[in-house]
Amino acid sequence: MIQEFKDFIAKGNVMDLAVGIIIGAAFTAIVTSLVGDLINPLIGLVLGGVDFTSMYLVLSGDVPAGVGLEPARESGAAIFAYGAFITACINFLIIAFVVFMLVKFVNRLKAAAEKPDEVAPEVETGPSELDVLLEIRDSLKK
Repeated sequence: MIQEFKDFIAKGNVMDLAVGIIIGAAFTAIVTSLVGDLINPLIGLVLGGVDFTSMYLVLSGDVPAGVGLEPARESGAAIFAYGAFITACINFLIIAFVVFMLVKFVNRLKAAAEKPDEVAPEVETGPSELDVLLEIRDSLKK
């Protein structure tokens, strides 16, 4: 049982999956920074300087006007944080697009690796040994 488990862990697929998860976690931090630090400020600029990630609606409770999302959450009021949701959607779309591009690139590499090398044209080498023997036999019959 232990040997089977060791064999399972040592297989390439499990190791590839572990590496993928680790790289994915690190990549998530990069995409979060890309969205939070670069894309959202541009969207905020288009929307007139509004901080996109702090957009919310107060559903019930009292929240002082002009406070950010975190103080509104801490006040205990029921809020509808649509800006955070839109940010999460943008994060997802960017990650999905980059993963799509990576898979497309890897598939292209696999296809190039599986593509057979150029086959040399067949060179006519003359009759085979069997052809020669059949020809001799036919000549002796005459």
